[in-house]
Amino acid sequence: MTQNAVVLAYSGGLDTSIIVPWLREAYGAEVVCVAADVGQAEELDGLEAKALASGAKACYVEDLREEFLTGFVWPTLRAGAIYGRKYLLGTSMARPIIAARQVQLAQMLGASALAHGCTGKGNDQVRFELTYAALAPEMQVIAPWREWTIRSREDAIEYAARHGIPVAATRGKIYSRDRNLWHVSHEGGPLEDPAWEPESDLFLLTRSPEDAPDRPEYVSITWEAGLPVAVDGEPLGPVALLKRLNGIAGLHGIGRIDLVEDRLVGMKSRGIYETPGGTLLYAAHSELEQMVLDRRTLALKDLIAPRYAELVYEGRWWTAEREAMDALVDSTQRRVTGEVRFKLYKGGYTVAGRTSPYSLYDERFVTFGEDDMYDQADAAGFIRLFGLPNRVAALREREQGLVEAR
Repeated sequence: MTQNAVVLAYSGGLDTSIIVPWLREAYGAEVVCVAADVGQAEELDGLEAKALASGAKACYVEDLREEFLTGFVWPTLRAGAIYGRKYLLGTSMARPIIAARQVQLAQMLGASALAHGCTGKGNDQVRFELTYAALAPEMQVIAPWREWTIRSREDAIEYAARHGIPVAATRGKIYSRDRNLWHVSHEGGPLEDPAWEPESDLFLLTRSPEDAPDRPEYVSITWEAGLPVAVDGEPLGPVALLKRLNGIAGLHGIGRIDLVEDRLVGMKSRGIYETPGGTLLYAAHSELEQMVLDRRTLALKDLIAPRYAELVYEGRWWTAEREAMDALVDSTQRRVTGEVRFKLYKGGYTVAGRTSPYSLYDERFVTFGEDDMYDQADAAGFIRLFGLPNRVAALREREQGLVEAR
């Protein structure tokens, strides 16, 4: 490999397809593509041949699916991190592992530069380049969208046509999609109008709730120490488990969100996200935590969750801050063990039951029937002490003539 080699994070989509010949023309570089398999399914078919046909010297396709889930998705799930009240961070979580593997390959090959296909308006450029900065600060970074004269996806399609590069995007169907095991995101084209209702053919993982089965389905998820380990009592590895839940939830139209979000660079953008299995996992994990954690620990986790979400969204994965929050979250998850059962129907789900050997729920205390565990007369003293600040303030106001009619 020559010193002029550039390692490109390659997806085979419109942007990275045209970047291969552009890097050769603009930099005279040997281009090595690396594609991380984080669950893009058929999008990876023929990817190596396509990269080579575009002029790449080599293309490496790396299976990172299980590492993606165990090292990135599960920690974010356990933290309860949700961005913008809805977004389950599917794209955000994938970028650090893709960029990290790109860096490893570049260092192994002795390449001089790293390149990505992220636009100058988006979040992904930050996520990739913060990983580069943390893991390979000495390497040059090339971001074609910030350098070339191409200014739109229409321009990119024309460039591909001139260079004989086949791409899936067309003027009539110009969505920008990102897919992995966790989700599919949809942006661009008519979605740029936040008043436009998505058409049914947009969605890939979820059936329309109107077309979902007319009979409900039950599904249970088993957890050990905050990690999902089984579906309907069947132990499954991370990849198989998520695939199973994606199929079940997607069939019932669960996991769609339409979000106008705040990009890191300061603008609003609109995205459609499909996260069927992930939606159930977040809901189940939350239900189990509610059962086994005391209220102050839950409150602490609720404080951490949005900060963790911002960290992931902003690409600050490789930081001491994330490691510190992971340590805190890990300590809360030791007893998050048990099973949560859902009833799925027409795009919605309800909790049908939950159990845990570490449950803090004790029927002896909460029963409305007669019990020997709780003396209701004790509540009077508790209320008197709990309300003492209110009583003191009211007496002081009365003494000073400050009491107003309420």
